[in-house]
Amino acid sequence: MLRVNIVGIGPGNPELLTESAHQAIEESNILIGDKRMLKLFVAEGKSIHYTIKFADIMDIITAANPEKDELAVLVSGDIGFFSLAKILTNKLTDCECMHYCGISSLVYFAAKLKMPWDDVKLVSMHGRNQNLVSAVAQNRKVFCLTGGDNSPQALCAKLCSYDMGHVKVYVGENLSYPEEKITVGTAAEISKGNYSSLSVMMILNEAANNFEQSVHGLDDEMFVRGKAPMTKQEVRSVAISKLRPKVADCIFDIGAGTGSCSVELALIAKQGNVLAFEKNAEALQLLKENKERFGLDNIEIVAGDAMENIRDKSAPDCVFIGGSGGTICKMLDIIYAKNLACRIVITAITLETLAEVTAYYKDNSSYNLEIVNISAARSRKHGRYNLMMAQNPVYIMTAVKKED
Repeated sequence: MLRVNIVGIGPGNPELLTESAHQAIEESNILIGDKRMLKLFVAEGKSIHYTIKFADIMDIITAANPEKDELAVLVSGDIGFFSLAKILTNKLTDCECMHYCGISSLVYFAAKLKMPWDDVKLVSMHGRNQNLVSAVAQNRKVFCLTGGDNSPQALCAKLCSYDMGHVKVYVGENLSYPEEKITVGTAAEISKGNYSSLSVMMILNEAANNFEQSVHGLDDEMFVRGKAPMTKQEVRSVAISKLRPKVADCIFDIGAGTGSCSVELALIAKQGNVLAFEKNAEALQLLKENKERFGLDNIEIVAGDAMENIRDKSAPDCVFIGGSGGTICKMLDIIYAKNLACRIVITAITLETLAEVTAYYKDNSSYNLEIVNISAARSRKHGRYNLMMAQNPVYIMTAVKKED
């Protein structure tokens, strides 16, 4: 059986490589990795392959001879920290796959800053598109890998656009190398600089607001409100529980209004995204303000007629419809053309919309339709008495594809 050693080389300085990792590299006659990693280990009798592309690595492994070859795939940092090792290990089922840990950039940088890292929120913007803005808005300490277009200056400029230019940022460049440099400043100051492509950031936000909670249904007073419609807390809580969004879902919020549902859905779908469709000018402004208030970069505001705009968007995993402009049936056809298994929740206050939706699903028998009517009343102080003030009754309709 072919032996493949996946070796975490740490930040890059060979002095930080573990003894067992050194030995694994020494015993391997085929080395794979980028030039920065491999230049220290080029030696007579070794076959060197400069690549970190998964397909190329798999081709090299497939072509190796189990009788005489042993391979070492060198990866930066630690093999368990946003590493290529995860993908490789899952695919190398026919090989003897050995793991050698390395010092991650997080551990090294935290040590340099004399800062504990057991309370850090981890984000990678290196070849990924995670939600750094939300992470910083909700956590006092965030460690971020940077890369490509997501440079420290670009990421800090985005933080500034969400009114977080005040947060404290440490930038570590070329860690462990002779040209290592650590810069500290506010996000506003860092956004004006230029930094190496080999950079990481530690971001401190003493004013972080943790909006995470065990149940959904944020208080209405937490949102910026105006004359535009807003789905109230009680209805929002039930509707989202029926929708059952997942952490990596793509979610449509059609007729987003002030964005109360968009915000709650984006807080749940931290690794996904929410497309908030709205055409009312006042609602769009409130939607933007609430997006920024909660620091939710994973909300995409789509202005204009939702009926037209949803056509060009990727398939959603689930959809919340709070307003359809009288085109609910055609809208549902477009959504199901993208994803037949899409989970849909529709709220309505008129009997006409209720009738349209029930008729639609009567003709589409492959879906189960559940209808719940919510009637809520809130107390209001009147002198020394409490009066119950009724809200509009709301129909919450949930459509789920039947099991085959």
